[in-house]
Formats: sequence, structure tokens, C-alpha cells
Amino acid sequence: MSAQEILRAAKKSSAGLGLATVYRNIRAMCESGEVAEVGVPGEAPRYERAGKSHHHHFLCRRCGRLFEVEGCPGNLSALAPRGFTLESHDLTLLGLCDVCGVSKKPLAPSPGGRSHK
Repeated sequence: MSAQEILRAAKKSSAGLGLATVYRNIRAMCESGEVAEVGVPGEAPRYERAGKSHHHHFLCRRCGRLFEVEGCPGNLSALAPRGFTLESHDLTLLGLCDVCGVSKKPLAPSPGGRSHK
């Protein structure tokens, strides 16, 4: 979830909550290891429960929702330039989710700056 989505959900039970408080709590939860940041190309970070097994994500270019993708293509060292040492990887698949793939709405501009999950 993005910080904005966390704020919207939390306001249902705590109407006076502000974005600064959400960010303070996210930072504290990241530092304590409860939450992990998910980097999304061209977007604000999202956050998920920490401690999950290695996985990747699928970003819907129409609605901006982010989905977990189980599994991994494996060792990607062969893709690194000669002489480079691959230490880790993060893979984000881009496309249309199952709902948006059947929708006839036009695609939104590049997802940069939008936050959904």
C-alpha cells in the first residue's frame, strides 16, 4: 500500500489522522523490521508486511494496483555486463490486471507519481 492508501484506510477509524503521522509510523515499522518498502518504477514507494519469501510484483498500468507475483525467474547473473557481480534483483511486471484488461477505458498516462495498491 502507498502512504496515501494507508491514510485513507486509517481515517475510517481515526478521522483526525494526518499524513505526517502515517509516514512516522511507516518509518518506525520499517526500522523495526515489521514492514518492507516496495520500490515501484516511476512511483512513490509502497509498503508490505516484512518477512515474506522472495517475490516480485505486477503493476497495472491502468488502475495502478500492485499485485504480488510468486516465484522468480532464478539466477539473472548472465544478464549482467561482463565483469559485473549481481548481488540482488527486483522485478516489476507492467501490464493490465484482470479487471482492466477487459475494460474499454483508455490507458492513463505513465504511472509516474500515482500511488495505488
